[in-house]
Formats: sequence, structure tokens, C-alpha cells
Amino acid sequence: MVVVLCLLIFGVGSKVFYQTSPGQRWHPRRSPANVEFKGDQVCVECHKKQVVTQSQSAMGMAMEPVANSKVLAANPVMTFSSGPYTYEIKRKDKQSTYTVTDGKETISLPILYAFGQGKAGQTYVLQYEGAYYESLVSFYNELRGLDFTIGAPRTVPESLKKALGRRLSENETGNCFACHSTGGVTGGKINLGTMTPGVRCEACHGPGGAHVMAIKTGESGRNLIFNPSRLGGDELTQEFCASCHRGSDEFSLLRSMEINNVRFQPYRIFHSKCYSDDRRIACTACHDPHEPLRQNAAHYDSKCLTCHVSKGQAAAQGLAVGCRVGTKDCTSCHMPKIEVPAAHFKFTDHYIRVVKSNEKFPN
Repeated sequence: MVVVLCLLIFGVGSKVFYQTSPGQRWHPRRSPANVEFKGDQVCVECHKKQVVTQSQSAMGMAMEPVANSKVLAANPVMTFSSGPYTYEIKRKDKQSTYTVTDGKETISLPILYAFGQGKAGQTYVLQYEGAYYESLVSFYNELRGLDFTIGAPRTVPESLKKALGRRLSENETGNCFACHSTGGVTGGKINLGTMTPGVRCEACHGPGGAHVMAIKTGESGRNLIFNPSRLGGDELTQEFCASCHRGSDEFSLLRSMEINNVRFQPYRIFHSKCYSDDRRIACTACHDPHEPLRQNAAHYDSKCLTCHVSKGQAAAQGLAVGCRVGTKDCTSCHMPKIEVPAAHFKFTDHYIRVVKSNEKFPN
């Protein structure tokens, strides 16, 4: 489930990717304190198609204000029980309240933000006694209801406060908001006043003010905005995208997660034999971040067949020999869907390989 991935991040490398002005550098999760985002309404003047479609993508909807949450609106009352504890998420008008009780005492709090679009699930962030909490229970689309949040202990909590959820450290909270919003963290501090929910244009391209000003005055703004497509395949996948989606830099930690690491695409693709510092195998080779995820197999077949060709072509062009079995539905064999029971969802395994029947999950 996408929503909880950021809450488990334990830091990333220190690399920065572009410079907007002398002394100011950019990283997708490290906005400086003085950064000023202009918002999508500025980008849309020149990039209407990309802005409109990106707002409907998984990244664009990575976080929702509670008032706009389609999941919460469609499920006005959800309940769950664990030992003596009973949970209820209840909708009234455009607000949803998260309540946990042991029958004697009760904690009832407004949900601050809904993390995740709900394709797999959705987790909630609460505030209690001055600290942020990750809800102990989350919504799962397959269940159309609640179950324990991924990573939460599936045992009876020892106290009502523990039953509420997991108290997030300052670092975890920052990672959470940095990966699911635009401008939610600046200068290392949470900044909800200027935050835009979801990963929008400037989250990946950097603040657009200088770029827009240059364009309006007839100058080239090319070097005043960051374009991830200029990065090499390995740099794009394992450093830029992996800053939120997690990659090979966390090899030991992710390996210890066993089947749960199938959720982290950069880490999984790093194992693939065909993976190299090549634009054709980078994340954006198959996925356009400005569009909702493509679901048709033919789209991905065309990507595979760019490199995997007939034996004659392979020898002449220095490419890879095509599959001996077929030329369609490539991902059904080479990128199988793996079910993570705790997530109630099957994730596409980005470890591209010849999958053998009854093989143990390759960690």
C-alpha cells in the first residue's frame, strides 16, 4: 500500500539535483526553508495536458484533505475490533472522526489527512497530545473496510494510547509529508500552511517561479527548472525516484523485509539482469509520471520489445534476444503480481526475470 511506504523511510542520500539560483539547491524531498512554490495554476498556462492528467495520477492523489477523500465519503461508517478495543471511523459532513475505545475510556480525534488514493488502501494521520500518529488501522480496498496498518503489530495493544496508533518521530513525520505532498516540508520542518496535498508539479520539478518569469520575458527558462528526464537511468531510478520509493541504497534493510519489499520498485528492479544505467530501463521508460498508471498489457509489451528483438536483429543491433515463448503479455510471465497478505493487494514485482514455477520469493 503506497500510503505507508514513506512512514518507514530511514533517510536517503545527500545528493542534490539542480540549482535554481546561486546557493540554492534542489532535492525532491529536501526543500530549503526559503523555497517559494507557485502552484499548478502557474504550470497549467503552458502545460495544461500534463497538469490535468498528473493531478489524477497516483502521485497526484498521494495525500488528500479529509474533506475531499473519496474513500471516506464512500464509506461513512467503518468499524474494526481487536481484543477489548473497538475502532470506528465515522463521517459527518466533510469531516471524519477516528475513535478507539476499550469500553471504559475513549479517544476520539479528527482525521487530519488521508494518505493514499485507496487503490490498495488508505492510512490516516492524527494528532494527539502534540504529536503525530499513524492510525493503527487502515482502509483496504479489497476488504472495503479496516484492518491493521502494514507494519503495525497484529497483537492486542497494551494500552489505549498504543491502540490509537504509532507515534511518529519528527523524522518519520517529515518523510511522510515530504513524500506525499508538495511543500509540506521546507527547511526540514513541516509547513502545513503552504502545503499542497499530493505530489504535484513542483515536488519533482522544483519551484517554478524563476522559470515562469524567464519564459514570460521571452528568455529560455530551461536551466531554471529541474527536468528529471535529463538524469541517467541509474541516477533517475535509484536516487531520484527511490528517494520516496526506496532503492538499492537500503539493500540490507529492504532485504530483511522479505516479501514486503515487493512494494519498493527501485529496489526490486535493481536485481534485474537487464537493469543498467540505461534510459530504456529507468522508471520513466514504462511509466509517465504525468499520467495515471497504464493498465493495458500491450503498453508494456511495446516497452519490452524495444530491446528484446528477433535473433537476427539482436546480433545486428547489439540488442537482447526476444522471448522464445511469445511477444505479448510479457509482464504476466516476467513481472508477476505478488500478493502481500498484510496489504490485501497484489503488487507487480519489478524484479524482471524468467519466473520459475513454485520458486521461492527471490529476496
